[in-house]
Amino acid sequence: MHLDLSDRVVVVTGSGRGIGRTLARRFVAEGARVAGFDRAFEAPAEPGVLQVGCDVTDPASVQAAVDRTVTEFGTVDVLVNNAGINVEGRVADLTWERFRQCLDVNVGGVFLVSQAVAEVMKPRRRGRILNAASFAAIVPSVGSAAYAASKAAVVQFTRVLASELGPHDITVNAYAPGMVPTAMNGFADLPAEQADELLDTLSLRRWGSADDIADLLVFLASDAAGYITGALLDVSGGKLATQIPRRAHR
Repeated sequence: MHLDLSDRVVVVTGSGRGIGRTLARRFVAEGARVAGFDRAFEAPAEPGVLQVGCDVTDPASVQAAVDRTVTEFGTVDVLVNNAGINVEGRVADLTWERFRQCLDVNVGGVFLVSQAVAEVMKPRRRGRILNAASFAAIVPSVGSAAYAASKAAVVQFTRVLASELGPHDITVNAYAPGMVPTAMNGFADLPAEQADELLDTLSLRRWGSADDIADLLVFLASDAAGYITGALLDVSGGKLATQIPRRAHR
């Protein structure tokens, strides 16, 4: 199957580092023109990526970033709402400010950027919106109330938006990454015993990679995925298959 993205303009939020940076680079490699949104960029742009400053929680900043993208590239065909933060803490210990911050970025950011980009897509009757959820939206853990609630909200927002934009031939899907080591989660720095316990909850029993996520998103951004919408795609290495699959490995 040849997935041709050479005529696509792709926006990736949270592209300054981690998974977002890899996603932006991958879409360029697939022939797309890419605008990467972030509040701050820690490194020079990947070749072929237009870096656009954007605070996804600020409506004016979002609109300005989308307007700049349209000025530079003419349109937006694909939006990847990758930007997000992780706020940890038991409910009794969370402050309202931290809880609200998590929802502002993880849910509010998806809402604001999707809303702005949808207005660009509608007249052309073409578009893909891809929202980062998490397996935590389905299987949360103690201490993840803010994060899990935000990602569950993203899933339901995705389903509603898919129905609202369907008449315009725009698809909207969410994806649930698994345990991909990033600076945000610190998986790569865990002691061996603790890492081993976490890997025991994955059917494939290995950390995921940003490229695993990119493989899925390139497909969803292509014409081959034109009849998939309102879905939550699991790319977690089997995190949702069973809670403790390790016995099958030993």
